[in-house]
Amino acid sequence: MNNKIVHDALVLFAFTVVLGFLLGVVYGVTKEPIEKVNYEKTQAAYKQVFADADSFEAYEGFDADAANALVAENGFADEILDAQVAKDAGGKKMHKKYLLSCKMFCGECGPSQSTITFSVGIQNDGTVNGYSITSIAETPGLGMKAQEESFYSQFQGKAVDSFTVVKSAPAADNEIESISGSTITSKAMANGVNACICYFRNVLTGGASS
Repeated sequence: MNNKIVHDALVLFAFTVVLGFLLGVVYGVTKEPIEKVNYEKTQAAYKQVFADADSFEAYEGFDADAANALVAENGFADEILDAQVAKDAGGKKMHKKYLLSCKMFCGECGPSQSTITFSVGIQNDGTVNGYSITSIAETPGLGMKAQEESFYSQFQGKAVDSFTVVKSAPAADNEIESISGSTITSKAMANGVNACICYFRNVLTGGASS
């Protein structure tokens, strides 16, 4: 009986080792192609915000912990994930054009995934070029409407301290008309953009990018 238990344990152990090895091989083979696809997808999303940019590189002074401490101190629950600087076709940094990636909670995006990750383009004079969503819940619903041009175009070309959501036609540059029946998502998107503006004004204004 004991010999059988030992035999079964050894077989299970050997099976686990082989399975682990095979998974490692598969991961090693697929890791680079997956990373390449994700990189290209992200770069394409970035270019939706700065169409005249050829590529983007990480802003050297970005500190995620400091960034999120800053936005939290200013009352935002959003998370700043990254900061990028736009580059031209020759690989030179374009004149102070920044792209900030943000993750926020969305209560209308479906139960399987409750966050939206998006990137906000901001020029050095504070003008918001717009935003591009890089990750959103697949479940169809009200949250998906944040990707519609009729909503996101309202943020484009605006140089304001912050955005606020209204239910009627906007009367000022800082006012964003909410998505019909989706005020939660509308406010969440505006708050996410505001968090990026907050980081920009406190850290990036006048930063080194030439």
